[in-house]
Amino acid sequence: MKPARTLTFKCAKCAKPVTVYLQKVSACSHIQPYQGICGCGEIKRHATGNPDAVKSFVESSDGNWHHHH
Repeated sequence: MKPARTLTFKCAKCAKPVTVYLQKVSACSHIQPYQGICGCGEIKRHATGNPDAVKSFVESSDGNWHHHH
């Protein structure tokens, strides 16, 4: 089953809908990372997969996150 290419969430800052897009940063099956930017400028991160990998991605703030084995 392939992950969805886009997902929509409510922005934590302004409560408007923000669309996040599937990122190409990880070729492994442990995580499918998503990222998008709301109209208010707030970056929204989301991921599905391995809980530890998801947590490290969502908590990263520099945009240079990479999953390592």
